Amino acid sequence: MSDLYLPSCCTALSDHWPLPQALPGVQLISTRFDPALLDAGDFSRSGIAAVNGVAKRQAEYLAGRLCAREALRRVTGIASVPAVGTDRAPQWPAEVSGSITHGSGWAAALAAPRDTWRGLGLDVEQRLPAARAERLAGEILTPDELQQLHGLTPEQRAERISLTFSFKESLFKALYPLVLQRFYFQDAELLSCLADGSARLRLLIDLNGDWPAGSELAGQFVELDDHLLSLIAIPA
Repeated sequence: MSDLYLPSCCTALSDHWPLPQALPGVQLISTRFDPALLDAGDFSRSGIAAVNGVAKRQAEYLAGRLCAREALRRVTGIASVPAVGTDRAPQWPAEVSGSITHGSGWAAALAAPRDTWRGLGLDVEQRLPAARAERLAGEILTPDELQQLHGLTPEQRAERISLTFSFKESLFKALYPLVLQRFYFQDAELLSCLADGSARLRLLIDLNGDWPAGSELAGQFVELDDHLLSLIAIPA
């Protein structure tokens, strides 16, 4: 790993690849973080612009940008930090695709050459409790996805709803930089998620560029303790 400053609120950066299938040219960097250990000077010492908010918001942002900086260093040789655009999305160098995620004390970032991977979307989510999953199902799932829940136990339903939520977040992160058009949970559906960690999603609306309704994208996922990690990678 690089010798850049690492604040005490973050563990040593890791390049462990937790997902089922490694992707050539893609760098995944992760860390665990503890907001209680965040120091007021950590942003300036890290060379990262501070953000407003409670300690949790600040720590997760800092951890995610530290991971992104290391991922970019490995891809480009330059340890730069993605800025925040007016649309709140990370601003990656023109020749790079990337994605940042964080949740419940874990943060990670992906980066890869854009001439190899057009888009990358990474998302980590805590499994929803069964009761909350049922309350949110109608917002997250399409009618066809709701049909696929029939016959599942409450725990299986909660896991499928949580995974669908995560995949749709990853899908947005991967596609939004390409289409610059917002879309929502009901605009795509999870077609399959298999025991080997592979998945397929389908768009239900036309998006800018070459993304008509019916376009299918491949994904992968893994269980991390009580979390789900999903990835959408769009080849060049």
